[in-house]
Amino acid sequence: MAKNLVIVESPAKVKTIKKFLGSSYEVTASNGHVRDLPKSSLGINVENDYEPKYITIRGKGDVLAKLRKEAKKADTIYLATDPDREGEAISWHLYYALKLEDKKVYRISFNEITKQAVKDSLKKAREIDMNLVDAQQARRILDRIVGYRISPLLWAKVKRGLSAGRVQSVALRLICDREEEIDAFIPREYWSIDVEFGHGKKPLMAKFSAKANKMEEISCEEEAKTIENKLRNSSFVVDEVKKGERVKKAPTPFTTSTLQQEAAKVLNFSTQKTMRIAQQLYEGIDVKGMGTVGLITYLRTDSARVSEEAVEAASEFVKEHYGQEYLPEGGKVVKSKGKIQDAHEAIRPSDVNRMPGVVKESLSRDQYRLYQLIWNRFVASQMASAKYETVNCKIKAGEYVLSASTSKVIFPGFMDVYTNDSDEKGEAKSPVSSLEIGQELELTDVISEQHFTQPSPHYTEASLVKTMEELGIGRPSTYAPTISTIIARRYITKEQKNLYITELGEVVNKIMKESFPHIVDDTFTASMEEDLDRVAEGKMEWKDIVRGFYPSLDQAVNEAEQNLQKVVIEDEVSDEICEVCGRRMVIKYGPHGRFLACPGFPECRFTKPYLEKIGVACPICGKEVVLRKTKKGRKFYGCENNPECEFMSWQKPSSQKCPRCGGYMLEKGNKLVCNDEKCGFIQEKSAK
Repeated sequence: MAKNLVIVESPAKVKTIKKFLGSSYEVTASNGHVRDLPKSSLGINVENDYEPKYITIRGKGDVLAKLRKEAKKADTIYLATDPDREGEAISWHLYYALKLEDKKVYRISFNEITKQAVKDSLKKAREIDMNLVDAQQARRILDRIVGYRISPLLWAKVKRGLSAGRVQSVALRLICDREEEIDAFIPREYWSIDVEFGHGKKPLMAKFSAKANKMEEISCEEEAKTIENKLRNSSFVVDEVKKGERVKKAPTPFTTSTLQQEAAKVLNFSTQKTMRIAQQLYEGIDVKGMGTVGLITYLRTDSARVSEEAVEAASEFVKEHYGQEYLPEGGKVVKSKGKIQDAHEAIRPSDVNRMPGVVKESLSRDQYRLYQLIWNRFVASQMASAKYETVNCKIKAGEYVLSASTSKVIFPGFMDVYTNDSDEKGEAKSPVSSLEIGQELELTDVISEQHFTQPSPHYTEASLVKTMEELGIGRPSTYAPTISTIIARRYITKEQKNLYITELGEVVNKIMKESFPHIVDDTFTASMEEDLDRVAEGKMEWKDIVRGFYPSLDQAVNEAEQNLQKVVIEDEVSDEICEVCGRRMVIKYGPHGRFLACPGFPECRFTKPYLEKIGVACPICGKEVVLRKTKKGRKFYGCENNPECEFMSWQKPSSQKCPRCGGYMLEKGNKLVCNDEKCGFIQEKSAK
């Protein structure tokens, strides 16, 4: 019998696929990439039309030797690496690293690791798709050029081993820009007025919404009190009652981006953790009574498309477990949004009948929670819309208009399986529902409340992924590693769920914006992603991208090198005295930011934290306010007398006092704002 060899990427797949294919097939793994550009040099021959130089990855010699031995014994070889550009490139590298030119070699791929999918892939065996390989080569070479040309400049500028990346530098800029926006944000005061009526067992609540049918915002307490007093002396009549029906459509199944976002919100998973666990579910879990099975489809996708077979299976499942009325009218059709790589399906369970409860015993807690999230979302995506009954009322009070509304679910549809924060169930029975036009209402109370507008929130991993996807920066495989890289390099720090810029991140971002503005420009990066898509589609040569990119980068690097040569970065001498040898200490940069060090190094190795005085007296004790950092590197301002004095502020305090209340002021962009929001005093920085 002919000997067939199947080479996959991950050893975790070997056992599962071997079970599907039987004794005539040998299955082995490459453990990912086997060749790459060298770490010690650029690895790209710029003079020879950007030809890359690939070498065997250190430590992969034994793996290749084993693969060569198996390949010699085989009549036919199937390269079954992951079904994406990266997987296509790995197959191509294996082809040359194993010297398979004289062998019968085929490329196969499957979106899910099931017996049917694997067997079907053998029937559709094909040649390696060089368009996909070239798209991956172009991405790898562009990233290498940016990293290896710019990183030495950052090293020279900041005196430590920093680095830049084509996508990570844009992500870093997004976070920096958001920090600047938050720091410069000035809160605006506004008031809300709620009116309570006695109406049966439950009080009826209505909101002030308009004056003489014209929407009006209440901006100060005086205005709010005027309206409140008039309302207390008004009569109230129901002027309008509108009853209607609202439809809430079922969500689409998960893409990589939406899975990362939802897992962060619901399960509190980092993007990296989500992808790691999803990989385990895809590659195969040893399920009691079933053996090793792949529970979900491929996890790197930006398509919400679902195969016809999966739609049919889901429809049968929904019909059997929920009833015919839970199936969507006219069937479920998902249209692709924008320009996406539609080669893959959405992330879904490989078998919809494999319910989370059935496999729970065989999964870890985190595996079960993620699988349940994916399963619920997919089943919900194939169900009918939820329907709400809505009631919207307007209540006249003299010249003022109040509004009250309610909704209740009359058909839950997909919400029987899956809900999120935006899927409100609504009140089953509300006083609003019983209101009639012309009905007079009895006032119980009027409640006015002060509010302040809030700045855009700090990025979380989930919201950063969403923004990157919306802007077209990166692709499904790059979101998690991009965020992990800038956290690992301490350019940003993660506290609770929020991402904050560190001092180191500010320094790197400033250099990138000044010297390489096109690299950190999100539209430029997004257009490059579109070019990579065109390469994958065979509509563009991959070297054309590099030819168009490298000269401008080379010019920018050369200009920056000249500027750096003119700048001599000396160690700044401080007023602090070395406690060991008595020398005046100097300010140095380290991987975590600035610190004080003895200039007598290596004879004297004394160091201490650097506390930068900002020339402002502490509002509590009168001592100096200094710039400090949290353990994770986030900047804040605190008293030098800490911990005895507990003063701290995330914004920079000013030496000027508030002329209205006497409190301390904060610097926000080009304005000074009173720390007390209730005071709300604002003035230009230059004003005295």
